[in-house]
Amino acid sequence: MRSKDLKEFDDLPNAAHVDVQVVAILFGCKPPTVWSRLRKNELPQPKKFGSHTRWNVGELRTALNTKKP
Repeated sequence: MRSKDLKEFDDLPNAAHVDVQVVAILFGCKPPTVWSRLRKNELPQPKKFGSHTRWNVGELRTALNTKKP
């Protein structure tokens, strides 16, 4: 994980992408839970960049704002 991505998440443009470690921290869980929630369609679908899987920041912001309490 690039801690810079997490520290500056609010400053990242909506078109930016982050890895599973950042997603896990944002949603208060661990990476295996991110993959589980992804299979249940509870998180936005990531995109593949070569062998890397990344989530779109704008889609994550939307999901965080509509997250059930």
